[in-house]
Amino acid sequence: MASKPESPTEPFKRALAHAARSLAETPDLEVVFSGDGPQLLGNRAVLPHPPRDLSGKEAARIRGLADQMALRLAHHDPVAHARARPASPDGQAAFESIEQARLEAIGANALGGVRANLTAALETRLEKQGLTRAVATDTQSAPMAEILGLLVRERLTGDAPPDGAKALVDILRADIEARAGKDLDRLAAAIGDQAAFARVSRDILRDLDLGEEMADATESADEDDGEEDDSPTEGDDNEQGEGEGEQPEGSSPQESEASDRESEAGDEEMVQSDQDGEVEETDEAPDMGDGAKPARPDPGQAQGGEPLYKIFTTEFDEIVQAEDLCDAEELTRLRTYLDQQLSALSSVVSRLANKLQRRLLAQQNRAWTFDLEEGMLDVARLTRVIIDPTAPLSFKQEEDQEFRDTVVTLLIDNSGSMRGRPIMVAAICADILARTLERCGVKTEVLGFTTRAWKGGSSRDAWIKAGKPAAPGRLNDLRHIVYKAADAPWRRARKNLGLMMREGLLKENIDGEALMWAHQRLVGRPEARRILMVISDGAPVDDSTLSVNSGHYLERHLRQVIAEIEGKSPVELIAIGIGHDVTRYYRRAVTIVDVEQLGGVLVEQLAALFEEEPRQIARARGLLAPLPVVTPQAAKPARTPA
Repeated sequence: MASKPESPTEPFKRALAHAARSLAETPDLEVVFSGDGPQLLGNRAVLPHPPRDLSGKEAARIRGLADQMALRLAHHDPVAHARARPASPDGQAAFESIEQARLEAIGANALGGVRANLTAALETRLEKQGLTRAVATDTQSAPMAEILGLLVRERLTGDAPPDGAKALVDILRADIEARAGKDLDRLAAAIGDQAAFARVSRDILRDLDLGEEMADATESADEDDGEEDDSPTEGDDNEQGEGEGEQPEGSSPQESEASDRESEAGDEEMVQSDQDGEVEETDEAPDMGDGAKPARPDPGQAQGGEPLYKIFTTEFDEIVQAEDLCDAEELTRLRTYLDQQLSALSSVVSRLANKLQRRLLAQQNRAWTFDLEEGMLDVARLTRVIIDPTAPLSFKQEEDQEFRDTVVTLLIDNSGSMRGRPIMVAAICADILARTLERCGVKTEVLGFTTRAWKGGSSRDAWIKAGKPAAPGRLNDLRHIVYKAADAPWRRARKNLGLMMREGLLKENIDGEALMWAHQRLVGRPEARRILMVISDGAPVDDSTLSVNSGHYLERHLRQVIAEIEGKSPVELIAIGIGHDVTRYYRRAVTIVDVEQLGGVLVEQLAALFEEEPRQIARARGLLAPLPVVTPQAAKPARTPA
């Protein structure tokens, strides 16, 4: 019997696994390929599935992700890293970025192939995060950790930042060089010693005012060390600087160990939050968890003691009309660009939209009333007359069916990970569906959600000025965009959809509050039927919020909001995930791999909703009494008296 032919990607997978084990110097490293990658759990490296048509760029990207994990296994001590990690959220992110640059530099300097792989993975990650297209003008919202990591990479390897990210790095290059240039020059000499490298990294963070809490503790520890021993050896200095030297005065060894464990847990949560934000893209730096717990927490587990979702401030949030975010001339240019793309992608979606229109119009017009004394002869009932000539003829009459007023809201994720083809296809589908549903008398609303800034914006600045209170809750400025109101005709709002093509608009996403906002708008509508469709490509992610809360803080809130809507609201909720499984959040959801499927899925899901019986929908929402349940005993015919 002939053996099953081997998949074209199997040789690539085998070669990648062998290379990763060799680079990690770990013969028992388990390399698996899954949609949950990339992440590193102990000695188990999870990588994304390679596509069947594997291009050179895609192969280099996946090899780069594997090399990142292998280098971390070979050259990284997670316990020492957690102990040296600063306490401030900004400092944590920068410290991790510097350490990652060290690990990659070790591999890049030793092997040219590894250098090329890591560069490919870096370029793809920056592009997916939208940093290669970031507007290089706002120094407050510039991602300091990313910029610092690129500068350290340049110092250690001699490789300049990727072309698309040079403008981003130049925002803060001069300032960083002026304040921390001398300490940056010290990194190359300590690249092989993680403890010494960490001490130089802490100096850099102090130079940049990113390690306030850490700086005080370190200085006091150094003073204590100096009092105990005026001329410590290098080995002693390392031990004291990384271990007992950081123990606060008067604390017991048990307290110090507990503090270390808390620090390690915090480090794992920070890495986990980064992975949650970009797992759907499979292009982020892999999750380098230490295997102590799953990379993605299970929200179904007990969550005793966790604070309820809260918001630090709503002062800087905004609900804005699309036309207010840019001038009319730019909006016209963006709409023209969208129309150019529309001509190439709209044919399939248009055909499906016409199919949807025919279904809706058929439901609105084709209803019959039977057994009338006059009207159109019902030929289907002529058999009764043949059987019984005395039976009267039966007539039928076509009547207008009562078609409930309906409103549909499309809530589109405007996060940076949607940049490129996904947001373009979403805008095209929204445009075509708005036109189609309007012709059928169904009102359509198109909304978008993102944040005003990267890394927290004005809300984070207010939190810092307030003394950085613990557990601040959501810590970013929301931006909710109305592209088309339900009562606005499509011809007046068509230009607004072009705004999704604007550079710098797409940032981070806080899905739970966006869902509440869209739902609240629908609940206030007078229509009898209200449908909310969410188009997203992943879990909620906001670096500023997740850096000061638990790693699943936003995800847990999203689940709570969805449960409330699906269980108690008359609004019908459906979600479409692009490259990310949203069925674990929404009861009614579809996941697509290719954005080209979006138009067809949108139309088919809407058509399925409209074809459901209105009484079944009302009964499912608890608006009608359930159908009576007939037991076997009740189903028996009643006996008649003799």
